Order: sequence, then structure tokens, then C-alpha cells
Amino acid sequence: MLGAWRQAGVSPAQLAALLAYHLGVHLVLYWHQALGAGLLVLGLAIFARPLGRLLDHALVGSWRVLDAEAAAERAADPPGSFDRQPLVVLVTSAVVLTLIEYYGTRGVFIDLVDRYLPTLRQQRHWELYGYVYWSGFRLCAYGLLPWLALHLLLRPGARLRDCGLAWRGLTQHLWLYGALFVFILPPIVVASFTRPFQHTYPFYDLAARSWGDFLAWELLYGAQFFALELFFRGFMIHRLKRALGSHAIFAMALPYCMIHYNKPIAEVLGAVVAGSVLGTLSLRTRSIWCGWLIHVSVAVTMDLLSLLHKTGWPGNPQFVGS
Repeated sequence: MLGAWRQAGVSPAQLAALLAYHLGVHLVLYWHQALGAGLLVLGLAIFARPLGRLLDHALVGSWRVLDAEAAAERAADPPGSFDRQPLVVLVTSAVVLTLIEYYGTRGVFIDLVDRYLPTLRQQRHWELYGYVYWSGFRLCAYGLLPWLALHLLLRPGARLRDCGLAWRGLTQHLWLYGALFVFILPPIVVASFTRPFQHTYPFYDLAARSWGDFLAWELLYGAQFFALELFFRGFMIHRLKRALGSHAIFAMALPYCMIHYNKPIAEVLGAVVAGSVLGTLSLRTRSIWCGWLIHVSVAVTMDLLSLLHKTGWPGNPQFVGS
């Protein structure tokens, strides 16, 4: 990682400027606008050129490699052949996202409970049951439907486990996970002091009631993050790479951004960047596991920071909940 910074011609002072710029973005959005704007302008002015060189070295270079690999795969096709893989992947993705939007929400679960099993509301953990439905629906939609599409509609030998589920070489790339987490952590800490952040996280309102509630929620949260990574950074980009090359990453980033529309705008816009970076890593490492680790680590950190600001650690006697 440090070697990449040095090759891009980035000095320690410029690294500090990047941090100032990064914090400035969040200060503009959340805190004192004058101070944030000053840091934003300072960081951008000092760091614009080195940051561009770094992106060209770390990302654009990877995209060129992916484009070359995809072109070599397509060159082996018989002349005039039709690759139906993009059609199957994109139509399946549209169906999956539509089903989740209309049938995969807690609201649907609550309607079903009120209609068919109203006594469930009397149970202590009935709100958590809604998240069991929410997480379970995503596991099925993001995992089962792509698996069926691969087996029923694509060429023999198409396997879901080839969509970034390989464990081989994972330890070699764990430094990427650590570097990304360290880079993301300061803005998370800054954002955790804001009302929109504390109002949004954790999604499960009773996570602070006990450590059991908190851990059960995080397990459900982590399970749906696995399904999400498998779908977006696994199924979509690995199966679109042959036809689109590196552009498969940006075809994935569009719907990935849109599923964040119910969250604060900074997170929605950040999803475009995060989705593109994690997509690049997934294709280069042939693994979704670093992306899943990032998602889970960031999610748990965000939930804990929010709780510490609002109620303290899970199980705090001062928490008022049913």
C-alpha cells in the first residue's frame, strides 16, 4: 500500500492534505460549514494531482488489466456467436431487485403478521422477527435466484461459487481490508456525532436492550451483507466481466447506489465510490470476502458508535425499551 503511494509521488504532507479534504467533506455535510469548506478547498488544491496519479495507478491500471482479460476471453468465441450471459445477468438482477423492493421489506412482514398472526406482536422479540424476514428474504433473492439463473439459463459449468467465493489467496489481500477500514474509520467517527447518523443506526431499535439483542441483530445484518456482496460484487460483475470488461463494475455501481436511497445522502453518494472500489478488488482478487469483511466491520462500528452516543453499551439499565 505504501509503495503505491510512493509510486504516485505522494508526500506525507499531501497525505495529511488528503485527510483534511476527506474530513472536510463530512464537515460540510454535517458540522460547521465554514470550517469544512476551508478544509475541503485546502485538501483539494494540494492533493488533486497526486490523487489523480494514485487513482490512475491503483484503479485505472486494474481496469486496463480487466479489459485485456475480457478481450482475450471474447477472442476465443466463434465468429458470429451470441453471448447470452449479459442478458441473463441483467434481467435476473432486475427481477431480484424488484422482488426485494416490493416483498422484502419489514413492512411486508408486519402486514402479514397483522393479517394472519396478530398474536406474534405480543412476543418479546417480535420486532427482531421482522429483521429475520428482511435478512432471510435477501439471502434467498440475492443468492438463490442467481444460482437458479446460472444453472437453468447459462452454459454448463456456470457455478455460483465461481462468482468471488474462492478462499484461496484471501490472507494475501487482508492488508487491503485493513487499509480500507483505517481510511473509512475517521469519517465514520465524525459522522457518528450527527443527528441523521444516530437516527438511522442501528436499524433495529431494540439493539441496545441487551447484548443478546445486539448480537442477534448483527448476525442478521452480517448475513444480508454476505448476500449483498455475493449478488453485486459476485454474480453481477464476475458474470458481466467477459462482455463488459471493467465497465461491469460501473454497471453494478448504478443499482448498488440506488438501494441506498433510504439512507443519508452522504452514504448514498459514497456507495458509488465504495461500490466501484470493492468491485475492482473483487475482480482483481477473485473474492468477495474482503468486501464482506469491510461491510461487517463498518456496520458493527457504526452501530456501536451510535449506541454509545444515545444509550451506552447494549444492556445499559438506562435504556428504556420493551
